[in-house]
Amino acid sequence: MDFLNAIVALSNFVLVPAIAYGSQLALGALGVTLIYGILRFSNFAHGDTMAFGTMAVILVTWLFQSMGISFGPLPTALLALPFGIMGCMALLLITDRVVYRFYREQKAKPVILVIVSMGVMFIMNGLVRFIIGPDEQRFADGERFIVSARTFKQMTGLREGLAIKSSQGITVVVAVIAVVLLFWFLNRTRTGKSMRAYSDNEDLALLSGINPERVVIYTWLIVAALATVAGTLYGLDKSFKPFVYFQLLLPIFASAIVGGLGSPLGAIAGGFIIAFSEVTITYAWKKVLVYLMPDSLEPSGLVQLLSTDYKFAVSFVILLIVLLFRPTGLFRGKSV
Repeated sequence: MDFLNAIVALSNFVLVPAIAYGSQLALGALGVTLIYGILRFSNFAHGDTMAFGTMAVILVTWLFQSMGISFGPLPTALLALPFGIMGCMALLLITDRVVYRFYREQKAKPVILVIVSMGVMFIMNGLVRFIIGPDEQRFADGERFIVSARTFKQMTGLREGLAIKSSQGITVVVAVIAVVLLFWFLNRTRTGKSMRAYSDNEDLALLSGINPERVVIYTWLIVAALATVAGTLYGLDKSFKPFVYFQLLLPIFASAIVGGLGSPLGAIAGGFIIAFSEVTITYAWKKVLVYLMPDSLEPSGLVQLLSTDYKFAVSFVILLIVLLFRPTGLFRGKSV
């Protein structure tokens, strides 16, 4: 029974949160890797793009809630998600037309576009804070748990209870649907194949009659959808605060680089690697070890390698190691 209790405790505090967090990072990293693979620059404004899309979802969610519109046991934010995606799409298309297009026409080097994206990042961050404020916002409603710890204990008779939040289940389901749709689009549609061809060889793609502006537009549209979905899922699972999305840029970039920039499969794998690394290293293992070890060897401390306040440091260390020893990432993407 102690072994089963240890498994349940591990699942409750490590496996389930890491899977949900990894799904969120994977969606964010897919947006980063698409921009790097197709538009050929690292978009430092991606975290704040997620914040803007999520903010739009929150505002529409509040509107629906004030009108008495709900989604039953599911969060109303899922109804507001398409509107948030459209708002984020409009923002990115305007930003591309006003800012990035000029530098593309000038054939600017990627490092110039990186610096430009940092400027866009600060503007987006300020815009989000101005509209919704810098404070923490919660916008979840509906059922809070798929399985509650109390119900699980009553069903199994174990001391440890497994709790799975609705937001965690929704995160995994929505992430799987989004990834399947993205891979179907890239591999089965004419536009998706054009985007892949443009990413592999720009000159050959242009000679084949592919319209580069059309590829750019579709890239931004897909990135807006992925960023809004990732940001909304993260906000539902935890909470929304603009500065947190700015901080998420580090683990998202780490996920994309660990998997291999320009590789969608690598972005997904990298997201889960970073998520499991952060959660396992910052988790206090005392509860699990108490069940597994004899009484004489029970730990007196928390058995925690790092405080949760330093979880982003884990992403930073992994990022440094990958950049030093394998800059193309696990799936041999484009070298950083």
